[in-house]
Amino acid sequence: MTQQSWFSLVDNHIRPKRYRGEEGSSFVAFEFDWDAGHARGSSEGKPIDLVLKPGTQDLMSIQVEIMVDLKNGTLPPTFYIIDKDQMKEFFYTREGNAKLRTAIGMLDTVIVASRRSPTDSRVLRMWFAPSLGYAPVQAERSRDGKLEFAMRIKSLQR
Repeated sequence: MTQQSWFSLVDNHIRPKRYRGEEGSSFVAFEFDWDAGHARGSSEGKPIDLVLKPGTQDLMSIQVEIMVDLKNGTLPPTFYIIDKDQMKEFFYTREGNAKLRTAIGMLDTVIVASRRSPTDSRVLRMWFAPSLGYAPVQAERSRDGKLEFAMRIKSLQR
């Protein structure tokens, strides 16, 4: 899977401009037209035209928005994220802190969880390292307590 997001930092928040994602033969691409209030493009050959809500993100820009929000101490409880051809609301909670042994050393981290609803059994947990500008260093998605996938940092270049 390859995903790309183009964005700007506006008033201390990420403002996405474009998104592109590919996985095998599946392809999604759209542009954010903030002046018109729409995201337009295509998802798997079908046209997309979604009305933007304030602060809408794409699947990649949301990661950077969380980093900015954690740095500023302003993590909102919900975000609207465009996923393929749909606008979805996600609930975010800060779950605490943890020391984490990683491939790049022992790191203090902040744990953030994301769900589709406050009681959803499918949870994405992400560990962000303040000492690295809140870069994500680990992520795990589970459903009903069973791990579906995990990502761990291997290296970091700046």
